[in-house]
Amino acid sequence: MADVPTLDQFRADVLAFLEANAKPKAEQKKFVWGQGPDHTSLLREPDRDEEQTEIVEAKAWRAKRFDAGFGWITGPKAFGGRELPHAYDRVYSELESRFEVPNQAFFGIGLGMVAPTINEHAHPDVKAALLPKMFRGDLIGCQLFSEPGAGSDLAGLQCKAERDGDEWVINGQKVWTSGAHYSDVGEVVCRTDPNLPKHRGITGFVVDMHDPNIEVRPLRQMSGGAAFNEVFFNDYRVPDVNRLGEVNDGWRVALTTLMNERASIGSGGAGGGGNVSVNRLIEMVRHFGLVDDAVVRDELMRIYTGSMVARYSAQRMMDRVRAGQVPGPEMSASKLALTDNMRAISSFVSRVLGPRITADTGEWGTYSWTGYLLTVPAMSIAGGSDETLRNIVGERVLGLPKEPGIDTTSAFRDIPKGGSLTARPA
Repeated sequence: MADVPTLDQFRADVLAFLEANAKPKAEQKKFVWGQGPDHTSLLREPDRDEEQTEIVEAKAWRAKRFDAGFGWITGPKAFGGRELPHAYDRVYSELESRFEVPNQAFFGIGLGMVAPTINEHAHPDVKAALLPKMFRGDLIGCQLFSEPGAGSDLAGLQCKAERDGDEWVINGQKVWTSGAHYSDVGEVVCRTDPNLPKHRGITGFVVDMHDPNIEVRPLRQMSGGAAFNEVFFNDYRVPDVNRLGEVNDGWRVALTTLMNERASIGSGGAGGGGNVSVNRLIEMVRHFGLVDDAVVRDELMRIYTGSMVARYSAQRMMDRVRAGQVPGPEMSASKLALTDNMRAISSFVSRVLGPRITADTGEWGTYSWTGYLLTVPAMSIAGGSDETLRNIVGERVLGLPKEPGIDTTSAFRDIPKGGSLTARPA
């Protein structure tokens, strides 16, 4: 098409924009043990007051980028996009990574998970109202799926939505909602027909997070941070036009979001290490005089190999997504790789540091790892528990038989002495 620039022309336009609006990053120095901040970027727990300042800066950059034509490079022109191939998006991302720009993590869930779902399932009026503002940074989105009794088993959710004319009335609780306290819109799935099987009878909606009938409360983690929230819906009314997909077909809507979520988590872990540089681990081994320890060397090589395999697998997966292919169950494998590698790093660091990791002695590069260790269990649950994802990989990727369920028609007391529960297909 005549209005499609060549990649070279696009690259020049991007560089001109970045050079006029941002500072190039300083040349990254080689990691040296004992120099620089005593933490990695993953371990920084957000401060909610500081977040507000960062959000203002992040939104300003996002708006500047959108207004210059780089906010939604692959998106439809009707919503402010440019409808350019995904190769152009990769060019922009690579070039922007060379410059100092405000933290864009606040938009990760909204643009990586919620916006694709809105684009695929929402009413045209809702798409037109929300998508340009989300990609411009005017609105931040969050995902409202998990509940106290429905985490990895999302289909067991109980938050209900009842039809009232042209509106739906939502009541219930959601939990572990990242960024709910600074979000403007949310994607929620609710039970709309309790008489249907649990994977049916679910419907998705887009909600206004500033409505007074939606209450957001922070959740304090064992790592000391409060990145998550619990959210309460108290007779919250949402117009039917804000419905995502058909009534009682919310499972299809949820899968769109979940696959994008696992892609985002799995590809965002710096090669499966959770933003931990292998060079840092190598220097740690040298500092503590364990270079000749065969067991330590073997563990370190396994971590390096696992990280590189995860990195290349995630890159291949994201290239397929950027090429317009629908996210598939391989997303689950990518997310599993991230948590497996994080556990391996956690175990390795614990072996190397020993008691230094349990008490803050002030020694550089030791106690700061505590935050990482306390984060790993949460990552094995976020985006679907490891157990659930293994079932998905086993059944949908490897073609293994579905895991047997339990015969719920027989009470335990009815089982003959010496007998066993009768398995049946789930």
